[in-house]
Amino acid sequence: MNPHTSIILTSFLLLLSISTATKPPRIQDSFPKCVAKHTDRFTPSNTSTFFGAQTSLYTSLLHSTAQNLRCLLPSMPKPLLIFTPLTESHVQAAVLCANHLRVHLRIRSGGHDYEGLSYTSELKSPPPFILLDLGKLRAVDVDIRSSTAWAQAGATIGELYYRISEKSKTHGFPAGLCTSLGVGGHITGGAYGPMMRKYGLGADNVVDARIVDANGNVLDRKSMGEDTFWAIRGGGGGSFGVILAWKVRLVRVPPTVTVFTVPRTIEQGATKILYKWQQIADKIDENLFIRVIIQPVPAAAAGNRTIMTAYNAVYLGRSSSLLRVMSSKFPELGLTRNDTKEMSWIESVVYMGSFPEGTPTAVLLSGKPAFVNYFKAKSDFVKAAVPEAGLEGLWKVMLEEESPLTIWNPFGGKMSRIPEGEIAFPHRKGVVFMAQYLTTWQSEKVDVGKRYEWMHKLYEYMAQYASKNPREAYVNYRDVEIGMNNCSSVEVEGIGREWGSKYFKGNFERLVQVKARVDPHDFFWHEQSIPTSLYK
Repeated sequence: MNPHTSIILTSFLLLLSISTATKPPRIQDSFPKCVAKHTDRFTPSNTSTFFGAQTSLYTSLLHSTAQNLRCLLPSMPKPLLIFTPLTESHVQAAVLCANHLRVHLRIRSGGHDYEGLSYTSELKSPPPFILLDLGKLRAVDVDIRSSTAWAQAGATIGELYYRISEKSKTHGFPAGLCTSLGVGGHITGGAYGPMMRKYGLGADNVVDARIVDANGNVLDRKSMGEDTFWAIRGGGGGSFGVILAWKVRLVRVPPTVTVFTVPRTIEQGATKILYKWQQIADKIDENLFIRVIIQPVPAAAAGNRTIMTAYNAVYLGRSSSLLRVMSSKFPELGLTRNDTKEMSWIESVVYMGSFPEGTPTAVLLSGKPAFVNYFKAKSDFVKAAVPEAGLEGLWKVMLEEESPLTIWNPFGGKMSRIPEGEIAFPHRKGVVFMAQYLTTWQSEKVDVGKRYEWMHKLYEYMAQYASKNPREAYVNYRDVEIGMNNCSSVEVEGIGREWGSKYFKGNFERLVQVKARVDPHDFFWHEQSIPTSLYK
């Protein structure tokens, strides 16, 4: 070896040793150590709370509460690490350490984010992120004397319902029908359900909260201030802090409620009946919630399909009273006493949650969804009845798809009396019903492009009947196709305003102002988090 080559090799080895010595540690190693440093009740050896991609439990935990299997495909970006905090101080440490290590956090309570933004990303090359899974923080403390309850973010809404029912047969909480929803994320989007026409949304009935802000502080309503408290109720998850727990106001329910599910096909007059439903759905007795589940089913003729509309309802009262209401306001459905079932409110939760008949109410403690599959969804708010001709056109579009599902949820009642700016959720007066559109499939091998093409066709068809300027959407039915942030708050001029106005209408600019004040460096970021500023 000549001297010149020897000098070059020596220099290269020296640079390599320096580079190796100064190379920063892997996030998977440094994050647990940092968390341990910031908490006195935690050590890095407690491996049961950290799950790296190479550990045996990583995949099962990642999949454990994810409702949309589309978001778990191999092509979807995955977290570097999953952390399941056991205490509030662990959450504080996670925020401090993620800030220090310049890594993003994705925050999951129940895993029902329709686009999986709480545990994956819609970007091909997102910034590295850690999943903060709150599933271990699920305590529920019910105080009947004050008609309130504290529920930690990782508890499901079904667990909250069940714990209330253990203490009282005449108390409940007005939130979602899907009982595996995580309390933390569900309420951040509003939390509609079968008692909203009587009592408003879950978010309308929140009286306090505990969050961890971008600086790692634990704040309650008083310390976070009324603007932030306003924003976290309906302003969407993952923008202002980590929700630790909600304090909710319980509402009164009668000892006996009545439910029914009545199917009607096209051949049984479904078109005319659904047109009439639109005339009364938001105006009928506010103790009555009748949603309509619309899907293709086999027809009498072999090989053909027809449309079935199923009227799925809960009434806060006895069947005799319900029948009088229906006979007066909606006789077209032809409801009879034999169609109805009387039960307790907690039993109606199981019924409306689509569990098989006879399922014990203790199923609500399992936290398991009634179904898990691949799907794509969109939503609309409708303020005037779709005419019969429009419904017939809808049937044609739905019959083109293999397994579509449309659910129409009635508004009105108290929802119409709460001002749009009361909390961040704005969809109030004038809304007749909210429509949810889904296309589902059971295997990752299907032609997903065709499913999306059909969904776009349906969405385009319904544009003529949906709300306008803006065409509104429900943030808890997350849809990234209406717009996304890139790796900064606002990627393209006006893009944040475009999707933000659909979810939040006139409340969006106030949400941006709150975000700019409480999280100016945009630590709590994801593809549809509230931006810190907007271009004009």
